[in-house]
Amino acid sequence: MDDNIIKLAGVLTERPVFSHESHNLKFYRLLMAINRLSGAADTLRVQAAQPLIEGLELTEGTYLCVSGHLRSFNNKSGIGSKLILSVLARDLAFGEAEIEHVNALRITGTLCKQPTYRKTPLGREICDLLIAVSRYHGRSDYLPCIAWGVHARTGAELNTGDRVAIKGRLQSREYTKIDNGIETVKTAFEISATDIERLE
Repeated sequence: MDDNIIKLAGVLTERPVFSHESHNLKFYRLLMAINRLSGAADTLRVQAAQPLIEGLELTEGTYLCVSGHLRSFNNKSGIGSKLILSVLARDLAFGEAEIEHVNALRITGTLCKQPTYRKTPLGREICDLLIAVSRYHGRSDYLPCIAWGVHARTGAELNTGDRVAIKGRLQSREYTKIDNGIETVKTAFEISATDIERLE
């Protein structure tokens, strides 16, 4: 099984909402706002099993610390993003609102398609990667990553099938899609890589 560890600390933007049931276990969706150093905020999805949140007073504005794993899900409903990323919580704890927000992850996995390297109109280097991260029972999560600058150049040197370790954060990014002349604002979720290492 590959490494897949993420730690978050931030503020709930709403009360937990029932998400789904799996193997007779109910899961709830938590939305967390986590501030970046730039002052912008990422709004991230967290899935928590009922026993994990039972008895906790979780309301809008609650400062929460979460550790768990990053999961991907193919959305076939035709509504919203096609690839949904969420954090499967393994541990929850209350924190003090004055504590710095945290958004840190580490994954290891296999590059499952060739990197896409390009430059923005302003000349910034950027590279898109898709990493397959294996988990128990023969399943894998497919996690999109974006790298900038020197990390983009590192990513561009990789090839399909390479084993990599990536550190970074999970981010949300709004974009506008035009379909038949109609503009729709959507949200993409991806890993912003701050370190990329090719593994032997």
